[in-house]
Amino acid sequence: MMIGQRSSTAWIVMKHLVISGIAFVMLYPVLWMFGSSFKPGHLIFSEIWFWPSEWNWGNYRSGWEGIQGNPFARFLLNSIVLSLGAVLGNVISCSMAAYAFARLDFRFKAFGFALMLMTIMLPHHVTLIPQYILFNHLEWINTYLPLIVPKWLATDAFFIFLMVQFFRGLPKELDEAATIDGCGPVRIYLRIIVPLAFPALVTTMIFTFLWTWDDFFSQLIYLSDVSKYTVPLGLRLFLDSSSQSDWGPMFAMSVLSLIPCFIIFIVCQKYFVEGIATSGLKG
Repeated sequence: MMIGQRSSTAWIVMKHLVISGIAFVMLYPVLWMFGSSFKPGHLIFSEIWFWPSEWNWGNYRSGWEGIQGNPFARFLLNSIVLSLGAVLGNVISCSMAAYAFARLDFRFKAFGFALMLMTIMLPHHVTLIPQYILFNHLEWINTYLPLIVPKWLATDAFFIFLMVQFFRGLPKELDEAATIDGCGPVRIYLRIIVPLAFPALVTTMIFTFLWTWDDFFSQLIYLSDVSKYTVPLGLRLFLDSSSQSDWGPMFAMSVLSLIPCFIIFIVCQKYFVEGIATSGLKG
């Protein structure tokens, strides 16, 4: 009995050691970036270990002062405004579209849902040029409108599909009872569906925020004024292929740019896991 307990304990310890080792390997790039944010420039790429042998606290001060006359706080504010606009647009528009597909009956419903699912398989680069031409005719280039307005038109089919799966799991008897009490589709959506679908809405919020916050390509295409740059574009300004690059300040500001993502994920983790587990997208 004692031998069996010892072997079981040894197996548990070994399993945790292996998992801890894998976690360390996966997190090492983040640890290296965090350590490099405190290193002098000449030591960043000459040391493999993430812990600084020489500390330089000036990277954060220099990075926060910004570049080209634009403080990094402006890039953070621009990203917050853009991300919040995209989050509100996706949560409202995608939930309304999902409610229509999941609960309402209308002509060509199945065809519309299939067409919506087909857009998930359509690469973003295929529609980039037509969208740019359209937004250029609307004189929206160098503004946040091309990055926010489409979110208010339910263009992210992935979130519509996610919420459709969640809405279909809610008892339809709730709709029938509300209809008997005199509620129409709008009141049912606002009073019943939205409160019950809070986990799915939070999942949509988290994904939209992270994808918008980290987006580099779309923002590079539509934004040309440095004062309107977001965090990804602002970080790119620290790198110059023709002269010296400020790696230390760039890593320092990269660490700061991760803080909003960590805060949102930690605060909403419970609802995020619940939304994934109950929307039909679990592994």
